[in-house]
Amino acid sequence: MSPRRSRQAPMSEMNVVPYIDVMLVLLVIFMITAPMLTQGVDVDLPSTDAKPLPVDAENEPLIISVDANGGYFLEVGEDRSNPKSLQKIVSEVSSILAERPEANVYVRGDEHVRYGTVIRLMSSLQRAGASEVGLITDPPEEE
Repeated sequence: MSPRRSRQAPMSEMNVVPYIDVMLVLLVIFMITAPMLTQGVDVDLPSTDAKPLPVDAENEPLIISVDANGGYFLEVGEDRSNPKSLQKIVSEVSSILAERPEANVYVRGDEHVRYGTVIRLMSSLQRAGASEVGLITDPPEEE
């Protein structure tokens, strides 16, 4: 009689501990870098009682900001924090509207910027192909 050899079945468990470690490291990295990715221009918007406009989630609007010093900022792409000339803004908006003619165009004008600066921007945007240009404001503070 030959001795019976016991065969062990292959182990079918997977060790997931290293994957969890990698996932936690990635989570920490994303938690640290996410606040740094939000860029923008510090604009003190005027307050108004206007009702908010409906926003289409699929159609990202074009937002052009004007800071208190009269600098223009196009809030699209990587270069959001550097002021641009009015001609550069118009040419970039024109090329974006050529690709996405349905895009909504909004202006975020600082409360302390000169009225003529915002009007000059709005008329230039209309010449660039924006049929309608909206203004962004903050809701009034509750007293």
